[in-house]
Amino acid sequence: MPSEKILLAKKEKVAALTDAIKNSAAGVLIDYRGITVEEDTKLRKELREAGVSYSVEKNSMLRFALKDAGYDELTGVLEGTTAIAISNDDQTAPARILGKFAEEHADKFNLKAGYIGEEIYDVAGVAALSKIPSKEVLLAQLVGSLQGPITGLAAILKAVQDSKESEVA
Repeated sequence: MPSEKILLAKKEKVAALTDAIKNSAAGVLIDYRGITVEEDTKLRKELREAGVSYSVEKNSMLRFALKDAGYDELTGVLEGTTAIAISNDDQTAPARILGKFAEEHADKFNLKAGYIGEEIYDVAGVAALSKIPSKEVLLAQLVGSLQGPITGLAAILKAVQDSKESEVA
């Protein structure tokens, strides 16, 4: 039987993991079996740069933490090797980065499930989320789509002004 010290350390780990999940905007569970250290290092760097925390966790610890955080539905995918990626700010960053990585390494890296806020997503849902551009890209697309009509309006107003000036002269 494990000592009280070990049990206390495990409870603290579950509590910290539960808080991280509760306070996050989004999270994705993955099966990382078979990726190399080099691939894992590259993935972790990309996630870190996007503000996403990534950790390999024991399924039993994750099961307790997910239940305590109110994500009981996710516990069904906790088999085999499991890692979790959590973002506190960008709701699509974990799915976007891990989805791209899973496409490149389909034979050894698989999405399991995920969540955004209170919404739970299965593998297909997380894959669909991975196709959504980042907030910055979406804002740039919006500005670009608004800029075209405004530029056209400015050109028309300039042409009207030029024609009125030529009539007066």
